[in-house]
Amino acid sequence: MRTPSLFSPKPLCLAAMLCAAAGAQAGIMVYTSETAFLAAVPAPGTGTFGDPIIAPYGDAVHRTAGAYHYQAYSAISIRGAGGPTDVWLSNNLRYNPMVFSNFRDGASAFGGNFFASDVAGRFVDGAVVLTAADGGTLTYDFYGATSSSFLGFVSTAPLASVTLGTDGGAYRPTASHVVPAVPEPAAYGMMLAGITLLGVAARRRRG
Repeated sequence: MRTPSLFSPKPLCLAAMLCAAAGAQAGIMVYTSETAFLAAVPAPGTGTFGDPIIAPYGDAVHRTAGAYHYQAYSAISIRGAGGPTDVWLSNNLRYNPMVFSNFRDGASAFGGNFFASDVAGRFVDGAVVLTAADGGTLTYDFYGATSSSFLGFVSTAPLASVTLGTDGGAYRPTASHVVPAVPEPAAYGMMLAGITLLGVAARRRRG
C-alpha cells in the first residue's frame, strides 16, 4: 500500500490517519515529525554513524542503537558518506536499496533522517522511497527530503524490515541517524481505534 508524501509538520495527524486507513491490515502509522515520533515511543535508541566508515563495509553491517540491535544491508556494499563530522550511511550502487532489518529486540517503531546522496557521498535533492513491513507493508514516497528531514514508522506488530530506496535510481539511498523503539501503549490504542473506525466505515459502505 502506498501513501503520498505529506512533508510538513502541519499534516502530521493527517499523515498518521491516512496510513492507518491505507495500511489497516498492516497497522502502520507514519510520522513526519521527529518530536511527535519520539512522543509515541518511551525509550528510543539513537544510532549514528560517526565512527570511521569511509571504506566499504561489505554488504551488511550490524549496528547498535541504545538497547536495540539491527542490520543494514545493501547488495554490493554499504559505505560511509557525508563529511568527517557528520557521517552518513549509504551504499556503492545507486540502483540497490538499503534494508534495515533483524531487529533483535522487538522494535516495532523505526525512524530516522533519510535522503539521497551522490557518488561522492554529498547530499543531493531527490526523492526517496521507504517501505515498512510488519506482516503487511506500507510504502511512503518522501519528496524534498533533506539531510535533516525525519520520517518514522510505528507499527502494531514487530517490524520485519524498513527498506530505503530512491526514485528512479539516479542517486544513492542515505541515512544520517536511525531511531528504533517500542511504542507507548497509548500509541497502539490510537492506532487500533483508527483501524476499528475504518472497519466500521467500510461495513457501512457495503451495507
